[in-house]
Amino acid sequence: MNLSIDLGNTYAKTGLFSEGKLVETNWKFTYQELVNYVQLVSPQQIIVSSVSYSEEQLQRDFSTVTPKIYLLKSTTPVPLTKLYDTPETLGADRVAAAIGAKVLYPHSNCVVIDMGTCITYDLVDADDNFHGGIISPGVQMRYKAMNTFTKRLPLLEPEPIPKLIGKSTKHAMQSGVMNGLLGEINGFIEAYDKVLTNINVIFCGGDASYFANRIKYPNFVVPELVLIGLNRILEYNVK
Repeated sequence: MNLSIDLGNTYAKTGLFSEGKLVETNWKFTYQELVNYVQLVSPQQIIVSSVSYSEEQLQRDFSTVTPKIYLLKSTTPVPLTKLYDTPETLGADRVAAAIGAKVLYPHSNCVVIDMGTCITYDLVDADDNFHGGIISPGVQMRYKAMNTFTKRLPLLEPEPIPKLIGKSTKHAMQSGVMNGLLGEINGFIEAYDKVLTNINVIFCGGDASYFANRIKYPNFVVPELVLIGLNRILEYNVK
C-alpha cells in the first residue's frame, strides 16, 4: 500500500492507496496522530508534501515503518512539464493538485481551483503541460483583512453565498467576499477558456463547497485531488 500525506502547519491529510485505488482518507490528523497512524497501517512507501517538516524529521519518525519515504520537492521528477519561470518556488500542493486532475481527466485541458488559505487557479493542458496560474486571497483572508485594516468592521466567519445587495453591514461584507469571489472565479474561468478551449473545471480545498454549485461552467469537486496527485507522483518515482 502507498500512503500520501499532505502535511500542513497544523494538521495532516492522508490518503491510503491499494493497487492505485484510494481506500481510506483522513482529514485532520495532528502530527503525533499521523505518526501513530503510519505505524498502524505500515504502508510499503510514503510520499509527503510538507511546508513545515524537514526531510530529516520525516525520515526519523517514519523510517522505522518503511525506508521508502519521498518528500515532494521542486526537484522531484513528476509526470508533468512545468512551463513556469521559477519552478523552485512552485508550491508542491499546486503541482500535486494539477497531477491529480490529469489522473482523473487525462488528455483534457483542466483548470484546477484550490480554495484554501489562498486560492490558486492553475492551468494544465491535454499534453500534461503546467502553464502556471493565479494566486488570490482566500475567503477567511478577505474577512480578516477587512477586520484588520479598519476600525469598525467585525471579523466574520464564512457562510453560504448571500443575496447580492446587503441590507446590513454584516450582509454587505458577506456579499463583498462571497459574491466578489463568485464573480472572480467565473471571470478567471472564462478567461482561461479563451487560452485553452473545452476545459474541465476541478475544485478542491476546504471552501470549494460554497461556490461549486454557483459556477456558470460545469465543474467537479474532488476533495482528495492533492492526495491522488501525490500517489501518482509516488508511482512515477518507484516504477
